[in-house]
Amino acid sequence: MATKPPTGDPIQDAPQVTPPKNAAAGLPAIGHTLRIAQQQMGVARTARTLLKVNQKDGFDCPGCAWPEGDKRHTAEFCENGAKAVAEEATLRRVTPEFFAAHPLADLATRSGYWLGQQGRITEPMLLERGAAAGGEDRYEPVSWEKAFEVIAEELTALGSPDEALFYTSGRTSNEAAFLFQLFAREFGTNNLPDCSNMCHESSGSALTETIGIGKGSVSLEDLHRADLIIVAGQNPGTNHPRMLSALEKAKTSGARIISVNPLPEAGTERFKNPQTPIGMFRGTALTDLFLQIRIGGDQALFRLLNKLVIETDGATDEAFIREHTHGYEDLAAAAKEADWDETLTATGLTRPEIEQALAMILASERTIVCWAMGLTQHKHAVATIREVVNLLLLRGNIGRPGAGVCPVRGHSNVQGDRTMGIFERPAPAFLDALDREFGITSPRGHGYDVVRSIQALRDGRAKVLFAMGGNFVGATPDTEVTEAAIRGAALTVHVSTKLNRSHAVTGRRALILPTLGRTDKDVQQSGKQFVTVEDSMGMVHASRGNLVPASPHLLSEPAIVARMARAVLGTASATPWEDFERDYASIRERISRVIPGFEDFNAKVARPGGFQLPHAPRDERRFPTKTGKANFTAAPVEYPRVPAGRLLLQTLRSHDQYNTTIYGLDDRYRGITGGRRVVMVNPADAAELGLADGSYTDLVSEWRDGVERRAPGFRVVHYPTARGCAAAYYPETNVLVPLDSTADVSNTPASKSVVVRFEPA
Repeated sequence: MATKPPTGDPIQDAPQVTPPKNAAAGLPAIGHTLRIAQQQMGVARTARTLLKVNQKDGFDCPGCAWPEGDKRHTAEFCENGAKAVAEEATLRRVTPEFFAAHPLADLATRSGYWLGQQGRITEPMLLERGAAAGGEDRYEPVSWEKAFEVIAEELTALGSPDEALFYTSGRTSNEAAFLFQLFAREFGTNNLPDCSNMCHESSGSALTETIGIGKGSVSLEDLHRADLIIVAGQNPGTNHPRMLSALEKAKTSGARIISVNPLPEAGTERFKNPQTPIGMFRGTALTDLFLQIRIGGDQALFRLLNKLVIETDGATDEAFIREHTHGYEDLAAAAKEADWDETLTATGLTRPEIEQALAMILASERTIVCWAMGLTQHKHAVATIREVVNLLLLRGNIGRPGAGVCPVRGHSNVQGDRTMGIFERPAPAFLDALDREFGITSPRGHGYDVVRSIQALRDGRAKVLFAMGGNFVGATPDTEVTEAAIRGAALTVHVSTKLNRSHAVTGRRALILPTLGRTDKDVQQSGKQFVTVEDSMGMVHASRGNLVPASPHLLSEPAIVARMARAVLGTASATPWEDFERDYASIRERISRVIPGFEDFNAKVARPGGFQLPHAPRDERRFPTKTGKANFTAAPVEYPRVPAGRLLLQTLRSHDQYNTTIYGLDDRYRGITGGRRVVMVNPADAAELGLADGSYTDLVSEWRDGVERRAPGFRVVHYPTARGCAAAYYPETNVLVPLDSTADVSNTPASKSVVVRFEPA
């Protein structure tokens, strides 16, 4: 049987730290992982569930979006994937009795870890501020009918549909996401913020402009065939562990790997593959060259590399440039101005290191560049990713097997949600197709992204927030501003499987709508259903849960959207919402007529393993940009300037974490156990600032608005970060990220470049 959840918060202000070891990633403490799973699920349920993760007849892991190959291992999951499944398939339950014992004020004092450990929510719950007996606000059970009545009451009372915000997390299925955006547009708004706005929006913005499609251009097979893989601003060992297997296979085939990151990470140093006997005991050294770059120096690095490629005789693919690209002369002129001294200052690298990287690039016929949040969450993030694309275009590495762009997405269907229309700035062609199919008139004005949604709530321009999954409060920047904005709403609604911080920070009224998870069986009137997801490389496949749902009171996400739509829109809506709830195949049939690439959707997804969406740059070397070609770009080089006595902080995850979900209080690969309020500082920087290892400090961010943002009580850990740089975990440090500090073009929060000073705790 599963153990009971913790009865109180663990101590989080006294972490234990051991010197970081040259640990190998990928060989999890298997016993530890299984013990966690069994504590949540029990022995039999653990075996029954984990063996279905990422299988062709099973369910898609609710963690990351890394793809699976055609041949699957029996245990096709990583350590953090097992934790994600255990959290969802837990036997622990959050019942109405729990809410009776824990009023809102109590929930607000609890850590995200404690909230998540309580288990699955079993019934819809309603909070009416000021209405609870005894003067304490608390959630009370409510019928589904009443819940939808409350939503309809608040939405129809708005002065404009644009006063409503419809947020989507990356875990939402294609079917639910399509219905969600359809409802929002039939209601009358494009306010469809989603978690992409906070992570890979910069990637989508840069790629759409340069190659014409905002997705990666490579497949899993391309990684296996590459000569050179550059992994920039990414920590696969913690955030995308199954990627390590692909890197290992590439190395076995002769590929070389350059890692570009401010911190040394175990995952890119050595990988012990638990799937093979040799891998378990010997492991594979992955990185051939580690470039320990200063935070935010990536654009300067790639600009100089581009200059050196252009200046090397025979290094550019002249035929590709001539036939398939536009703007080469502008890039060449800008690259000519790249300066060695400025680049070394911006990057913290040495000339021999950059020259070695250049030699590896010139020796490679097939190059892939992979990246994640380390590139996307800066003011100049979009320009940085454009510069990455420039490097690939110069060498003809788009539309070539074994080469291309690889933005590594986080949540398991975040890319699919965008494909389904979850976007505040939809293409006119998509809206035209939606209108033709459903006989509606979608709004054409752009809606709010995440940052603009918070600003609208803060300024009283938005009054209802409906969140389809996720942890909006925990994931967003400028915590105090965000929480104050949320509390000013008339209604907040969260479709959730488990508790998180967002349930403790509410509007005047608040609803928690418990839903099925990926692991749960979904049976509707027409029979057992499945949903679909799109992975990070454009493969679409089915996901089928196999567990009895945590409660008979749960509804699926498609059912929640369909019933809400009928309650809000009434009989004036000709959309067959009841049919969509009854049979998800009818949703996929409509998707097939609206979204290119999904023709014959039901037939394609019936194939084991699913199908790959078309990608014009990869498949045809056709670039659907405004120029009809792949575009070189030449933005001015930027990098953060940090005043004396300050450091540049990046927020990051621990190994016991996925997005804002905290599985435990350890960061095994970095030698940190038992706590999360730590700040990692280079020993030389710490000596200059008088920060003793193990001392405590407040982190205070500095930005142009002059507002003091403080994260108190962090333990200093001397750690081999790049000079001038520091690192600490989010969401604890989200409070330091100014709401208005965002990337140009994409408006993504600049969570990887926060100037901080240190004050005694």
